[in-house]
Amino acid sequence: MSRIIVLGDGAWGTALAFSLQRRGGHQVTLWAHTPQLAQEIIDAGENKLFLPGFPLPAGITITGDDAAVSEAEIVLSVVPSEFLRATLTRLAPRLRPGQIVVSASKGVENRSFLRMTQIIAACVAENCPAQVGRTLPIGALSGPSFALEVAQGQPTALTVAFDDPGVATRVQAAFSSESLRLYTSTDVIGVELGGALKNVIAIAAGVAAGVGLGHNSAAALITRGIAEITRLAVACGGRRETLAGLSGVGDLVLTCTGSLSRNRTVGRELGQGRKLPEILVGLGGKVAEGVLTTRAALGLARQQGIEMPIAEQMELILNEGKDPREAIKILMLRPGKDEL
Repeated sequence: MSRIIVLGDGAWGTALAFSLQRRGGHQVTLWAHTPQLAQEIIDAGENKLFLPGFPLPAGITITGDDAAVSEAEIVLSVVPSEFLRATLTRLAPRLRPGQIVVSASKGVENRSFLRMTQIIAACVAENCPAQVGRTLPIGALSGPSFALEVAQGQPTALTVAFDDPGVATRVQAAFSSESLRLYTSTDVIGVELGGALKNVIAIAAGVAAGVGLGHNSAAALITRGIAEITRLAVACGGRRETLAGLSGVGDLVLTCTGSLSRNRTVGRELGQGRKLPEILVGLGGKVAEGVLTTRAALGLARQQGIEMPIAEQMELILNEGKDPREAIKILMLRPGKDEL
């Protein structure tokens, strides 16, 4: 039996906590960033804001107490990327040697262009004794997964990556169940960047749908999108084959085509002429990570000398108000190139 704490009471964090509790054999705690939010979930018997309609499983603990982090053996971070640094700065002093930290957040931090595991490592280095930082394995969990379907117990496959394959295997054994299958990897960079960058391409797929384009256009965007993602991930030290797996192509196809994708929804609304602030308000507090990741991804790409034409046009649509049809036209009229 493992003691597992899930940091983040959004839809994805709640769904993962439910999956782990349903699996059995663990003591599962879901951490909310304030005691008041935790009490609201307890009183309602469900997460009404982010995952309504799913009663709390028997035995799961809901808390807003930071001290609960110290009691866990596995810390699963599912904090949205824009809040991760502040949250881990707050919680890092509670970490202790012997724990395993798994990041299931998807994004790249603006300005620093750091991946989520890099932010966690930086917070640990700045706020923990040296012996904690030296002994704390930090890895990533990613793949094609809608929170709603995970909460429903529908079969889902993900990749868990750690530099140490033995740690990845331990997390695989702890998380796997009849509804959640984990594959292991040692490519933390590729797994993280695949999960983060696919959200940018999903916005583009939504834009194409919003302006009325069809399946040909969607297929082209997905295919050229994975080419962009792979170029950047490999330049950053990831492996090309990782981007052909669950955390690359798998997650990209799901997010670009699935009706539950918030990033695709944002793109579709933009393609239909709505303004970004209005669209984000309509999400009701839920996060479309691709909106912030687009600018960070371009910063990282420029740092690495990598061309990302789809991401460039999405940045102009999101933050400069560019007409989506004009952006698509520019992509189509780019100079011809060899596919590889």
